[in-house]
Amino acid sequence: MVDCHMEFDRRVARLNKKHQAMARGYTARMRPDGLVVVKPRRMRFAISPRSLFLFIGAFFLFKGFILANLGATTYDDRLDRLRNGTAVEKAGAWVMQIDPLSQVISEQIGPVLR
Repeated sequence: MVDCHMEFDRRVARLNKKHQAMARGYTARMRPDGLVVVKPRRMRFAISPRSLFLFIGAFFLFKGFILANLGATTYDDRLDRLRNGTAVEKAGAWVMQIDPLSQVISEQIGPVLR
């Protein structure tokens, strides 16, 4: 009796899992023998490539703005303080280091700020 109950619970769990997957969307296809098979849609990435591109662009604009506002020497001094900190601060210093794109953006924004 216990084995039958455990098998029933497993079947119910499988059906609940399939039902949750189908709630996010499904596709129906007809096999060559005429049987219609319904399958859940595959999960897509939550972040689209466009929004990722916009985030990276905004990040470089932010770095360029900070670089233009502080100046290269002050910016480097602050990065040096970060490089001497914890592992997270070192990672932040590596991400925030001056790169050619941020430098160009800084040169373009600089005259507007002054």
